[in-house]
Amino acid sequence: MTNPNPESRRDFLKTSSIAGAAATITAAATARVHGAQDDDSIQVCLIGCGGRGTGAAANAMSVPDANVKLVGMADVMPHKLSISFRNLEQEHKERMDVPEERRWIGFEAYKQAMDYLRPGDVVILTTPVAFRWVMFSYAIEKGLNVFMEKPVATDGDACRRMFELAKKADEKNLKVGVGLMCRHCDARRELFDRIQEGQIGDLFLMRAYRLAGHTASAHSERKPEGRNELMWQIDRFHSFLWLSGGAFSDFLIHNIDEACWMKNDWPVEAKASGGRHYREDYVDQNFDTYSVEYTFKDGAKFYMEGRTMPGAHSEFATYVHGTRGSAIVSTAGHSPANPRIYEGHVMKKKHITWKYPEPERNPYQLEWDHLIDAIKTDTPYNEAHRGIKASLVTSMGRMAAHSGQIVTYDDMLNSEHVFAPGIDKLTLDSDSPLMADEDGRYPIPTPGLNSDEY
Repeated sequence: MTNPNPESRRDFLKTSSIAGAAATITAAATARVHGAQDDDSIQVCLIGCGGRGTGAAANAMSVPDANVKLVGMADVMPHKLSISFRNLEQEHKERMDVPEERRWIGFEAYKQAMDYLRPGDVVILTTPVAFRWVMFSYAIEKGLNVFMEKPVATDGDACRRMFELAKKADEKNLKVGVGLMCRHCDARRELFDRIQEGQIGDLFLMRAYRLAGHTASAHSERKPEGRNELMWQIDRFHSFLWLSGGAFSDFLIHNIDEACWMKNDWPVEAKASGGRHYREDYVDQNFDTYSVEYTFKDGAKFYMEGRTMPGAHSEFATYVHGTRGSAIVSTAGHSPANPRIYEGHVMKKKHITWKYPEPERNPYQLEWDHLIDAIKTDTPYNEAHRGIKASLVTSMGRMAAHSGQIVTYDDMLNSEHVFAPGIDKLTLDSDSPLMADEDGRYPIPTPGLNSDEY
């Protein structure tokens, strides 16, 4: 198995352009350079109008010295689109041109939104991840640059599809951003450089914690009477594995990605445990606790601890340990990271040897600044390859916990399990790929009893 190393800060603007220089030059010769048209604007359509999509659209319109305009919005739920539109208009009205006829609703709305855009414009894909490969494929067909939220895949079939699509994006010289914004954090990028220079020696241990109470829609009670099953599940997407990979994939991927980034590698196997506790009347498919041991090919270990239990100790941080010292990658969430390097492994203030100076710029904005700059300068830029690997490694840990088996990188990549067959054919009248039983409950992972439920 080949695991190309994550990029360094110095190589950042050329991240994941694995087609090679010759292919890039060939593609650039035939690709349309943005701005060679009747105006210099970059038009954007938002597909998936929840909180994250709304935030991404706001960041897009906030890129300095760029004429970015939001010209269309799409969702399957009218109320979400309406709320998103109102919130965006309050702060960015001068950058918005989204009349009612360009607010599309339904499972085909993504096509209507992308059909309106010009080649070289940008589409934001922030629907639940189940639909990612379907929409990414159409975006590439239309010649659009893409920003997509993490994770980008949650099963082996989707990972394989996404790797092929990422290659096609390279061939067409399309720019692709993935919402692992911690990679764009100036503070973390300087820490990465210092670790690669050997300031804490060889990394042998990484550990990360996302310990919190109930988060987003990860805990769901039975579907209310009268609600459409499919629409209700999409509304509660963190609760269902087919839509999101569950709480594990959607929440823990940031810590997993930044730990692997600092290691400059991807783990080759995972073993894990987890369980459901104090469940009351919740019917979602998530575990309440996850504990994963990832192993790298050099034997180094990465321990990922996740928990969503109110009243317990809370922590949201990532730490790394090397043969000459240790470091904090993130202190209490995504931003500010407040990274530090320590002499030895006792992380006390008196042992600090380096600390990034405050203030830190917002990584959610920086990821958009970098993407738009790549579009304006026609710089090779494709984060899809790295985003797929991060999603695959995250799914590997989830699969290990849910199945009770040791799962390798190759096991996950080559798995034939498909969470949602026919995802590209869903309509507003379709049954959900996952239906409740007579008691209103859904299948839950049973480690050791059914290794296919992950």
